[in-house]
Amino acid sequence: MSKTITQDQHAIPPKVPVKLKTLQRIFSMLKPYKLQVVGAMVALLFTAGSTLAIGQGLSFLIDEGFSGNDPSVLTTALLFLFGIGGAIAVGSFMRFYLMTWLGERVVADLRHNVFERIIELDVAFFETTRTGELLSRLTTDTTLLQTVIGSSFSLALRNTIVLFGGFVMMFVANAKLATVAVVLVPIIIVPVIYIGRKVRVLSKESQARVADVGAFAEESINAIRTVKAFTQEKTNLARFDQEVECAFKTALRRARLRSTLSATVTVVVFVGLGSVLWVGGNDVIMGNSTGGELGAFLFYAVMVAVAAGVVSEVYGDVQRAAGATERLMELINVQPSIFAPENPVSLNDPSSENDGQIAFEDITFHYESRPDKAALRDFTLSVNKGETVALVGPSGAGKSTVFQLLLRFYDPDIGKICINGNDISGVDPIALRREIALVPQDPFIFGTDAMENIRYGRPDATDEEVIAACKEAVLDDYICSLPNGYKTFLGEKGIRLSGGQKQRLSIARAILKNPAFLLLDEATSALDAENERLVQIALSHLMQGRTTLVIAHRLATVLNATRIAVIVDGGIEATGTHEELRQSNEIYKRFADLQFIDQLSNADESN
Repeated sequence: MSKTITQDQHAIPPKVPVKLKTLQRIFSMLKPYKLQVVGAMVALLFTAGSTLAIGQGLSFLIDEGFSGNDPSVLTTALLFLFGIGGAIAVGSFMRFYLMTWLGERVVADLRHNVFERIIELDVAFFETTRTGELLSRLTTDTTLLQTVIGSSFSLALRNTIVLFGGFVMMFVANAKLATVAVVLVPIIIVPVIYIGRKVRVLSKESQARVADVGAFAEESINAIRTVKAFTQEKTNLARFDQEVECAFKTALRRARLRSTLSATVTVVVFVGLGSVLWVGGNDVIMGNSTGGELGAFLFYAVMVAVAAGVVSEVYGDVQRAAGATERLMELINVQPSIFAPENPVSLNDPSSENDGQIAFEDITFHYESRPDKAALRDFTLSVNKGETVALVGPSGAGKSTVFQLLLRFYDPDIGKICINGNDISGVDPIALRREIALVPQDPFIFGTDAMENIRYGRPDATDEEVIAACKEAVLDDYICSLPNGYKTFLGEKGIRLSGGQKQRLSIARAILKNPAFLLLDEATSALDAENERLVQIALSHLMQGRTTLVIAHRLATVLNATRIAVIVDGGIEATGTHEELRQSNEIYKRFADLQFIDQLSNADESN
């Protein structure tokens, strides 16, 4: 198979100006919840309509209640206002509850979609993307959207209705004064649009700077032992402060613009109200309108002014949400380069003459981050069913790349890899990886108990199967000695386990998975003699009857291997047994003498 993957396929697209239409993708996620949306809109319209009705009640109260001689009219007007207040309270409750529900629901769905995409992306994507950046998008950006959908959007919509409804009612109350007010509208809208665009750009930049802060903090915490060992606490703190200050300055620029926008709108609105009040007051004095009309008009004018202020304020939040949405959509739109074909081939065919066989055929491969240097070149290797082939070579020779390609974390640029005679590019990657177990040199232990950590190898396994696998991995005695046995929390990244215990837990996972093929990234290379002995026992149980590839750093591994493949500069230099290669291959002899000399001496002494 030939496939070249470019950097652009994996990297998150570059920053571009944010547009509000980006939010359409988010609001499209409301479609499954039409009933709640309709309920929220009805409550919102009911509340806005009830609020606008107050102006008519106020006009009636001033002209008929205060000016008349009938106390019952005053009572009626007040009861009307109280009734409107109660209606507004009920409508506000329903609006707030339903909009909050929608905000939480959509964000939960969005987090699911984002994490689903992250978990689907191939390994190459994570070579060029920081974990902290992804976490920021998954948490900070989605939280911002929850605020906008659940609160800010509701406020914006309600106040927009009040704004336009209030404008209409201003004409109903006093057309002359409403005309004066209309002249002031462009003076309000122009700064909102102009400054709002700048706020939008800074909002996205601010989110990016916050992501930088999270990324550096996460990196420092994950490397805390290294930080302390090299006494670099103050250095890391200084660099963290730089990231925080950068985020602070960006947020301050955004806040300054939003404040300018809010202040501009407020000044213009109150200048307009003052002008209208002066014109309207003169009309009442001259007898051209009543006090009730002026009171109703001023009520609507104040409502319009307040609504305009809220909309301009919320507009900034909406701009931030647009920036957050674009960051999320950029991530969701990244397509994995490793995916299942439309008609995947099955690997399970025991009758095949190639059953249990692994074959690398003329493989050439470059990592994206190192396009000028081939990690593997013209690499050809065949492993028969039940064989154990050890991969030996200097650091950077391409041993780990063999594993990466076999697991189809990457596709080769040239050549193909076959399992059971089938090109793995035609196999569903998930089905492929179910047939392979990897025991890494540095196994990852999850922040949960021992039972769940081992069950990760096969989630549907029973407790009895987990315990049986643990016994084969020579770990059962230790786990049973823990305070809560298999239910004992192992600490973050398995901090309560030693290196050998982590290795044996990883082996137990692989035993539980019961794969046809096994990849061992030399599980004993950093262990003491006792732990190495226990891990070797566990490995002997695991390797029995399985086709195995092992990256070798220890003498016992190469001595027990069926064959040894010497890898130099990404290619196969020679294959054979330990003794054959020591006799026939100078590179292996020199490597073995350097790598295994101490182990050979120890072995001779023990004999």
